Amino acid sequence: MPRVRVLSYWRAEQRTIRQGLVAMLFASVAMLGAGVALGFITDTLESLPGLMVMVPAAIAARGNVFGALASRLGTTIHAGLFTTSREREGVLYQNVFAATALTLSISLLMAVLAKTLSETFGITSISIVDFMLISILGGAMASVVVLGLTVVLAVTAQRRGWDLDSVAAPLITAAGDVLTIPAIFAATYAVGFRWVSPSVAGVLALVTLALAIRAAVTDLPSTRRIVRESLPVLTIAAAIDILAGLMIESRLEHFVTFPVLLILIPPILGDAGGLGGILASRLASKLHLGVITPRGLPEPAALFDFSIVALFAVVVFPLVGVAADFVAGLFGIASPGMGTVVAVSTLAGLLATAAASLVAYYAAIATFRLGMDPDSHGIPLITSSMDFAGVVALIIAILAFGIG
Repeated sequence: MPRVRVLSYWRAEQRTIRQGLVAMLFASVAMLGAGVALGFITDTLESLPGLMVMVPAAIAARGNVFGALASRLGTTIHAGLFTTSREREGVLYQNVFAATALTLSISLLMAVLAKTLSETFGITSISIVDFMLISILGGAMASVVVLGLTVVLAVTAQRRGWDLDSVAAPLITAAGDVLTIPAIFAATYAVGFRWVSPSVAGVLALVTLALAIRAAVTDLPSTRRIVRESLPVLTIAAAIDILAGLMIESRLEHFVTFPVLLILIPPILGDAGGLGGILASRLASKLHLGVITPRGLPEPAALFDFSIVALFAVVVFPLVGVAADFVAGLFGIASPGMGTVVAVSTLAGLLATAAASLVAYYAAIATFRLGMDPDSHGIPLITSSMDFAGVVALIIAILAFGIG
């Protein structure tokens, strides 16, 4: 792909690039806040053993569900089908109904998976009741805000001519990261009451199951299809995210010497997932509109989108390193030095973005070939894959620079 054609494409897409960069930078700043928040709840993580195993999955779930929602709404905007009507049969109502059922359902599934995999790998953990209570209650609190943000972004994008595919993924991922950690922390206060906690957990689980069944058998065709197609892939995504949590737990000694590395976790995982989400959303729209075909090797129209994601990565991840070291200094958190932190952030980010790009492309074409909606599958597969691949990339970068 000649450099001249790439530069020409960037000029043609300069508005989209500006919007995407602004969204990515805003998201990065927000996710640094999530990293600091993670550092502030270390006492809670110690008092509730095994909770850290579920944290990456809980954070990613909001991005998985609502990132996919935004991707679907973005496609309807491109196709001229999106309306703000509240009618039951309308595009917006059916998508919101599906997303609500999915976010609660996956919260329940995460609790079961977290307990099961903790037991399997010999990790001491809280009870299944505590996992369910924290996961569903915390997930519900975070989801209310993220759902509202997603709908507002879609409506605003339609009215102002924004490219929702380039804006939504990083912003929603960041919102999920920032809101989920405090929501989980707040939900932990409901744990430990002898009869109340199990009763509330049981009621929440029953309500979640009832809503999931209702959404899966509803007469609304879009809701029914979204839920039936999304639940399996969201379950797989949650399992991958929990494995990422297990990996962080098992490699915690690398992060203890310089806790600034903990601050890097949310922005690196979130930005890589956000970049993959941008690519997946753009590819899904192009597949639906017939601009590209589902081929084993990417066509030039797809490669141009790869180049935009690479441009974002080269700009964003060094800045993440600079910002993380600055925040660490502000809060008195130990750091090996700005140069090393920037190097770790850049290497880990670029490795994770390369993986995200491959997952985004092949997830989109595979689901499209199978007659499924890539908007519903691309974001969850990428986000979960990036949580795992991002943790691996971060550990590789830490080891490469001899930290810990």
